[in-house]
Amino acid sequence: MTFDWSFVSTVDHQTLESAESTEAEEPAALTLRQKVLHEIKVVGLVTLYFAFTFGVLMLLKRLVLAQYQIGFRGLSMVLLGALVVAKVVVVLEHVPLGSWVRRRPAAVDVVLRTLLYTLGVFVVLLLEKGFERRHEAGGFGPGIVKVFQNRDVYHVWAGTIAVGGALLVFNVATILREHLGRRGLRRLFFVMPREELKKHP
Repeated sequence: MTFDWSFVSTVDHQTLESAESTEAEEPAALTLRQKVLHEIKVVGLVTLYFAFTFGVLMLLKRLVLAQYQIGFRGLSMVLLGALVVAKVVVVLEHVPLGSWVRRRPAAVDVVLRTLLYTLGVFVVLLLEKGFERRHEAGGFGPGIVKVFQNRDVYHVWAGTIAVGGALLVFNVATILREHLGRRGLRRLFFVMPREELKKHP
């Protein structure tokens, strides 16, 4: 009776291929995990920036309203708004503005992105106020028109200008990070002494 060694060879070959494919899948899975963790980290840091910025704006609003003895609470709104704005900005960072912008100085990209993002904020705030006024105005469209006819429009303009300023700072910081690198930007602001900056113009 002879034993069929070709069967063993086939099984060993299949086992080896299966092991190799498993090893190949592990780095891919690890890479995907790293990408997810990196995305969470980026969104988290950007959210912290906007949460801090919006928090300062909310504090200023409370201080202004306090002199008229008007209470104001909006911490949950600040956190939610910061998370939404951070996620949208992180996604739009990867959207190119065209070859014409890429051939221009970085200031052009900063200004255009800030204007586009700020326009988006204006539209969202306007829609939000129009939605709130839809019942008394008799519909969503008339509600938006009513926003421009009462004091709500000042709230829309103030929110748009404030968030636009925060977006401008963020876009400038993005350009600096791309030029200096993450470590270079951190070293510039948190490690390098001021007097050393003068030695490296």
